[in-house]
Amino acid sequence: MNYSILDSWKSKTNKSQFRYSQLFHKFPFSPVLHRLLITALAVMIFCLGVTPQAAIALEPTQSLIQPYLDQVVKQLTEFRLDNGLKFIVLERHQVPVVSFLTYADVGGIDESDGKTGVAHFLEHLAFKGTKRIGTIDYKAEKPLLESLEQLDTQIRTAKSQGKNDDLAKLETEFKSLESQALKLVKQNEIGQIVEQAGGVGLNANTSTEATRYFYSFPANKLELWMSLESERFLDPVFREFYKEKDVILEERRMRVENSPVGLMVEKFIDTAFKVHPYRRPVIGYDEDIRNLSPKDVKQFFDSYYVPNNLVIAIVGDVKPNEVKKLAQVYFGRYPAKLKAQAKITPEPKQTEPREFTLKLPTQPWYFQGYHRPGITHPDNAVYDIIGSLLSDGRTSRLYKSLVEKQSLALAAHGVSGFPGDKYPNLILFYALTSPGHTVDDLAIALGKEIEKLKTEPVSTTELQRVKTQARAGLLRSLDSNMGMAQQLLEYEVKTGSWRNLFKQLENIAAVTPADIQRVAQVTFTRENCTVGKLLSKEG
Repeated sequence: MNYSILDSWKSKTNKSQFRYSQLFHKFPFSPVLHRLLITALAVMIFCLGVTPQAAIALEPTQSLIQPYLDQVVKQLTEFRLDNGLKFIVLERHQVPVVSFLTYADVGGIDESDGKTGVAHFLEHLAFKGTKRIGTIDYKAEKPLLESLEQLDTQIRTAKSQGKNDDLAKLETEFKSLESQALKLVKQNEIGQIVEQAGGVGLNANTSTEATRYFYSFPANKLELWMSLESERFLDPVFREFYKEKDVILEERRMRVENSPVGLMVEKFIDTAFKVHPYRRPVIGYDEDIRNLSPKDVKQFFDSYYVPNNLVIAIVGDVKPNEVKKLAQVYFGRYPAKLKAQAKITPEPKQTEPREFTLKLPTQPWYFQGYHRPGITHPDNAVYDIIGSLLSDGRTSRLYKSLVEKQSLALAAHGVSGFPGDKYPNLILFYALTSPGHTVDDLAIALGKEIEKLKTEPVSTTELQRVKTQARAGLLRSLDSNMGMAQQLLEYEVKTGSWRNLFKQLENIAAVTPADIQRVAQVTFTRENCTVGKLLSKEG
């Protein structure tokens, strides 16, 4: 077998443009109760053919979960190539569609000081192509890209030394070369190939802990995906680097500098965390983004995009034996290499309350968060239940109290597992004040609701309602192949096995009112609390 299928497909495609959106998650993925139950039960439904009417009646206990887990085991195949790259394949033959997700176990927390934003930058550049894809003539393009990088270094030096005459000349030369290089680019050729083959959902996202690349194809395009995906991570070319830097800087301006809530979130995590890299924004700091070079991105890629740091999920109408055969041909080309080990400094225990205030032209917001353990902690399910009880939907305690009864807030939300959940993180609550009320009003009301969890056992009825709501949510948002691929990989990478998705479901079913009260008493203390107040500033 050879690798000519991609060349064959490229010759058949036309020049139509395909627009894909780069998805940046300021609020990364978290295995909160609602998503967990939906996804796990969706696996049961899609794999077993259980009707939605039957699914809503299912009580997630050990006796009921085990048969479904056993069935998933039968339909799921795992294998690892000699170079260390792992595949998880889940067969679903109901429709001739396959979803693919490449999960790189690297995100914002793996970046070095002064190089923040490089993981997200790399995600953008991963769509720019290879030596064969995305270029009219790579032999002509390569020296231009090398010259641009050299000129960029010279421009930085001229700026630092105040050599304005040299700077103007260098910048003129840079713009000329960049224009020449751009003429050799085939814009969005990866997207064109995917679109012309019937693919949908080409996208990616970067979080604190992971970078995910995903799209879906008709079942008969399995080998095309193998060829395309393996090549873009085997032989990438980070073209249009400086153009993309401007895009990312504008993205930061829109999402952070020009967004009061964006500034608030960035300040909050910087206050809540003192040493752990969770404190840094995934998109990076403005100065760091400006100073990133192609060399920085390449070094990051070489360090973390290695076979034993990648896991791929393939869910849909596929045959595992065929997947394994093609994976060995295409992804077996990757040379084995150990990933770099990022130095993650543990966050010390918070011993005193922290508080800050921002004044910006916005309606006032109130943020309040508490440190909690990571996803592998025995009480992880209890924290998810607490987050759901307080802030999951219109029947949650915060919404009913702060929004409906007291009219103190226009909105009240929360998230358990912020800004990531692989390491000890935060359970966070935030609310938007109603006209005529203050953030201090919200602080008092929120404090009362939290105190109730510490002093009053949650009723069995309320606890059951939370679980029932999650199961009912399944009827409205049955996850796709891609949703299942997402959660299988989240648990595979973060906990060591995708089977822990089902174990977590069991743990949720086992949570008692006493567990909630015990964890609330330990967590919701004054010394463990971080508060952020976003106040209105005229003009």
